[in-house]
Amino acid sequence: MSVASSQRILGRDPSTGRGIVVTTEGELIKAIEFQEHGEKQWLSAGFVDLQVNGYAGHDLNGLTLDVATVQALCQAMLKVGVTTFLPTLITAPEARLIAALQTIREACVQHPDVAAMVAGIHVEGPHIAPEDGPRGAHPAADVRAPSVAEFVRWQAAAGGLVKLVTLSPHWPEAPAYIRHLVKAGVTVSLGHTSADAVQIEAAVDAGATLSTHLGNGSHAMLNRRHNHLWPQLADDRLTAMFIADGHHLTPAQLKTMLRAKGLARSLVVSDTVTLGGLPAGKYETPIGGKVELRADGFLAIDDGTGNYLAGAALPMTAAIPVLVNQVGLTLGEAVALLTIAPGRQVGGRGVLVVGQRADLMAFHWDGSSVRPEVGGVWLRGRSVV
Repeated sequence: MSVASSQRILGRDPSTGRGIVVTTEGELIKAIEFQEHGEKQWLSAGFVDLQVNGYAGHDLNGLTLDVATVQALCQAMLKVGVTTFLPTLITAPEARLIAALQTIREACVQHPDVAAMVAGIHVEGPHIAPEDGPRGAHPAADVRAPSVAEFVRWQAAAGGLVKLVTLSPHWPEAPAYIRHLVKAGVTVSLGHTSADAVQIEAAVDAGATLSTHLGNGSHAMLNRRHNHLWPQLADDRLTAMFIADGHHLTPAQLKTMLRAKGLARSLVVSDTVTLGGLPAGKYETPIGGKVELRADGFLAIDDGTGNYLAGAALPMTAAIPVLVNQVGLTLGEAVALLTIAPGRQVGGRGVLVVGQRADLMAFHWDGSSVRPEVGGVWLRGRSVV
């Protein structure tokens, strides 16, 4: 890794196609100029991913977690253009959650680059719907009702790093729990739920502001009038997180949901699991059991049908061709959903603005290839990829 110093980084602006030159000074952006220079790669702020369970063989939700795994996951994230992310812990026994929270905290203490990238921790569960379908791949035995006392223990273990909690608002305890978390400075998201409109409205009234991977974590068959999707799509107080990998939502679903929420109330996450980025083949995991990872990134439950997803396996870069070529967004709009939009949820990261942190990524994409290629990544002004 090179030492942060003054440098000029050249690329093309995804929104305008014009040549752009970003000058950094130490850890910050010193100047941004538009000028033609012949560089063909696109240049943007580093991606911000609010939901990362693992990647490239590094698992945050295994039976044990160590500091080396957290550090290795950060390095894997940089290679796919992510400079800020929320390590995501799913439903598990409290003792395992506490241990994982302590480990992530310790990784931030020991490694400055980990601390620079980890803007907080996302706890997805264990207060989710217990039934098959909405529960997704979360273990049923560990699903439990919201508990303020348990949250206090999480936050103590994490040193205050818990910044986002996903829950189902069907629990009677949900509104009071949400109010407590919001007062404590934690963002609350609705997900893995079959809650009705009244329960969803109560949760939003209590302070919930996000929807976790909307359209997924759901029953396969829904009542066409009364289901958990319509109230979340209709409520302008909720910003929706989407998995735009081409597998979790069809192009028509994603296009329709983005239109309903509006780009100002939408953002993209990867929701990758440990098998993301690994070679195609059959695997066995502690949580998902036997699964098959296809060459196109579809991670399927190995049940003989191959029709059911077992998690997400594609990085944030994979969303760009989906959003542009299948949904119809401009490249600038697509990149904003991976940078500025999620960055708003973690203190305003993911922006190219003078005076802000020099977290940048450059990528090559000809407009038709399946996956953009990361050409360079800068973390706090240092070249790291």
